[in-house]
Amino acid sequence: MKAIILAAGTASRLRPLTNNTPKCLLKVGDKNLLQRTIDALLKNGIKEFVVVTGYLHQQIEDFISSTYKDCRFTYIHNEKFAATNNIYSLWMCKKAVQDQDVLLLDSDILFDSKIIAHLIDAKYPNALALNDHPLGEEEIKVVVDADGKMIEINKTCDPKSAIGESIGIEKMSVAYQTALFAKLDKMILEEGLDNVFYEKAFERLIAQGHTFNIVDVTNLFSMELDTVEDFENAVNTIPCELA
Repeated sequence: MKAIILAAGTASRLRPLTNNTPKCLLKVGDKNLLQRTIDALLKNGIKEFVVVTGYLHQQIEDFISSTYKDCRFTYIHNEKFAATNNIYSLWMCKKAVQDQDVLLLDSDILFDSKIIAHLIDAKYPNALALNDHPLGEEEIKVVVDADGKMIEINKTCDPKSAIGESIGIEKMSVAYQTALFAKLDKMILEEGLDNVFYEKAFERLIAQGHTFNIVDVTNLFSMELDTVEDFENAVNTIPCELA
C-alpha cells in the first residue's frame, strides 16, 4: 500500500505564517504537520509515499530528504498549484499508484496515528475516516444510506442529514482508484474541472456503484488546520500524547 500526501496549496488563509513556509511544514509542538503525517504512516507500516508539491516545493523535498533516509518517496510537482485545487494534484498521481491500494491524505490534518490503523484494519476495501461533531457550512459533510455507505459528500448538503465530517483521510482499493482516475480524466481533460475539491469526483462515482464505507474515528483526535486561529487552537487542544 502506498500513501498519497497532497501538499501543493498556497494556504493563503494562513498568511503571514505561510509567507515563507509551506503549510505542511508549520510546526505544532516540536514537529511540523508533514512530519507528524509521515511518522503516523510509518508507525502503521507504510513505507512508500507519493507527495504532490506546489508552493515552495523545494522546502518540502529538502525536509523529507534530510529527515527520512530509508523510505521511498516519489515527488510530483503541480506547477499549476496557484490556479488549481486538490482534484488536480490527485489526478497527477495516476501513474505513480496504478495497480496498488492507496491511502489518500490531505497534508493539513493534525491527527492521532491510530486513525490510520483503524482504516487499514477496517473490513471494507474502501473506507473514509469520519468525525461526528456539530456541523456548519464549512465542513465536508457525509450522508450515508441504511447500510452505512456514503451517498453524499460535500459542503452544501443539509447538516441535519449528515452523520459527520470527512477528516480528509481515505483508504482506496485498486478497483476504486481505477474508477476514480478514469473519472478524474473526464472531469479534468474534458470538462476543465481542475479547480474543485476531489470530493466532487467521489460523489460522481456513487452513481456508478463506487463509494466508501465509513470508519467513525470521533473518539480519536483530528483537526484540520486552515487558519491562524486553527493553529493557535491546536496548541491548546492537542492531546498530551501527541504534543
